[in-house]
Amino acid sequence: MSAVTEEFGGIDVSARRPLGDVQKGYTSFLANDVLLAKITPCMENGKLAVVPPLPDQLAFGSTEFHVLRAMSQVRPSWLAHFLSQSAFRKHARQNMTGSAGQLRVSTKWLADAQIPVAPAAEQTRIVGKLEELLSDLDAGVAELKAAQKKLTQYRQSLLKAAVEGALTADWRRHNRPTETGAQLLERILTERRARWEAGQLAKFKEQGKTPPKDWQKKYPEPVQPDTADLPKLPEGWVWASVDQLSPGDLANGRSVPTADNGAKVLRLTAVRDGQIDLKEFKCGAWTDKDARPFALSKGDLLVVRGNGSLSLLGRMGLVPAVTEPIAYPDTLIRLRVLESIVTPGWISTLWDSALVRLHLERRARTSAGIYKISQPDIVSVAIPVPPISEQMTALRVLDLVRQEALSSAIAIDHALHQSTAQRQNILRAAFSGQLVPQDPDDEPAAVLLERIRAERATQRGTLTRRGRKKKAA
Repeated sequence: MSAVTEEFGGIDVSARRPLGDVQKGYTSFLANDVLLAKITPCMENGKLAVVPPLPDQLAFGSTEFHVLRAMSQVRPSWLAHFLSQSAFRKHARQNMTGSAGQLRVSTKWLADAQIPVAPAAEQTRIVGKLEELLSDLDAGVAELKAAQKKLTQYRQSLLKAAVEGALTADWRRHNRPTETGAQLLERILTERRARWEAGQLAKFKEQGKTPPKDWQKKYPEPVQPDTADLPKLPEGWVWASVDQLSPGDLANGRSVPTADNGAKVLRLTAVRDGQIDLKEFKCGAWTDKDARPFALSKGDLLVVRGNGSLSLLGRMGLVPAVTEPIAYPDTLIRLRVLESIVTPGWISTLWDSALVRLHLERRARTSAGIYKISQPDIVSVAIPVPPISEQMTALRVLDLVRQEALSSAIAIDHALHQSTAQRQNILRAAFSGQLVPQDPDDEPAAVLLERIRAERATQRGTLTRRGRKKKAA
């Protein structure tokens, strides 16, 4: 299936395997056959191709392809372009059968699907014009996607510069650090322990208990960052683990069924572009009291705990000002940081860097098609920590560039959507007889269909005779 590109983008037939490995259990096809993915979501995504000339006469592919072989009076490209229309795929999706995740376009439904047939000469003219227009359109789309890729690369280069301190090198030339990296780390660890001890004393007081002897010895030492392969940091910076930078209250959310009424809880879709969209919520089947331990505050960081896409696993969002109570679900993990040492914005910005993504993706586990990470994977992430003033300077630069990049990305997305719509408009015109002028001298399609019926009858007769000979033998 991976050899066929989405949106009728082509097919790679270069892979070769021994015949004995594929002749049983695989679907055979020939050059000029049309392959159409039958299973969701491949069919909806336009996994469709006309098979090009083959190095061998016969080829084999996934059983999840329908193989359509056009009669001699119909061009394969005519058939394939018709199937590539979003309207056809939408209709096919509505008629799929099977269970969730295993829905398929049935052979019977596809065989009964209606297709317009033009005279053979007109098919040739229409397909020629289609390929001319769509080729120009595809070239434009390729340029837009290349620009998208460059924007992503540019963003990663900026994040790399931020991680290594190159982004604020000029700022440091005019602002000498007031403490060394070692002193900064010592201050981090001192504040973390003080926060833990204050929390423990508050718990003893709330329970009406006297702190036991040597209770401070139960302090959980934070995870140390593994700096073996990390870049050297500027003077005054230090590598710290997320565990060292947090008060130790990392917490998973709670699974809550949807209800008509109940306390608000975020959806997983609330994590978007490094931010949390508080409008993306549902009502959960729990009370305000039940939801209170999972309530969010400004500056909280939420990490995606599981996702079917590895690239979306572990993504982080920063919680903005919260105007009314809202909780987070079990699909997210909440992280809070020592804000006098590191700003939540610095963490959420660097979380998209290649350094952090590599750490999380290496530790991802998969089960039933879902990638997952846990709290130990998060607390062991190494973060470069500069002085607060330098963090704020870097964030201002990054925010300015991000806004410019976002404007470009929006323009590119808009152009891509327009290209998609234009493609469908061209296809719609082609199959409604409006793309090229008709020629009254063309042989009528009705005559062509009669010839197809005769050809099919001849084929059926040949197959029947072959079957009888085999049975008699």
